[in-house]
Amino acid sequence: MSSLNQAHGDDPKARGGKSGSLWRSAIQATLHCLTGCAIGEVLGMVVATALSWGNAASIGISVVLAFFFGYALTLRPVIAAGVSLRRASRLALASDTVSIVTMELVDNAFILVVPGALAAGLADGLFWWSLALSLVIAFFLTVPVNRALIARGRGHAVMHELHAH
Repeated sequence: MSSLNQAHGDDPKARGGKSGSLWRSAIQATLHCLTGCAIGEVLGMVVATALSWGNAASIGISVVLAFFFGYALTLRPVIAAGVSLRRASRLALASDTVSIVTMELVDNAFILVVPGALAAGLADGLFWWSLALSLVIAFFLTVPVNRALIARGRGHAVMHELHAH
């Protein structure tokens, strides 16, 4: 068992084979990812709508902003903990990339299959409920991905060594 797991009580043998702490860590990591993705998605849609961009550009800017805010939410506390920007950037890439990719693939796939969702404007209820539901679905499908990464010492597990996230 690694000291990383000892520090966070993630030894399944010590808890009779249960892995509740891993699930809690995965849920926290996914909520973090969800926050960055939601900010990026909404801001991207607002910008695309304001500039009258088409569907592809709207999806593109939303995905770029989801990654930007996802990484930014990781970088801020890590840099505040005294980690250099270069190391913090590497840690953010290592901890968040798979989670954000998973969430964005699921989120955007759902939006693409809901009739009219992509064309819905910001004042349309279809836009908001389809976006909210897409993020909920993405959350539930991303939690097991993050749990698997954390169990292997990857994903958000790399952040826990700093105790800053």
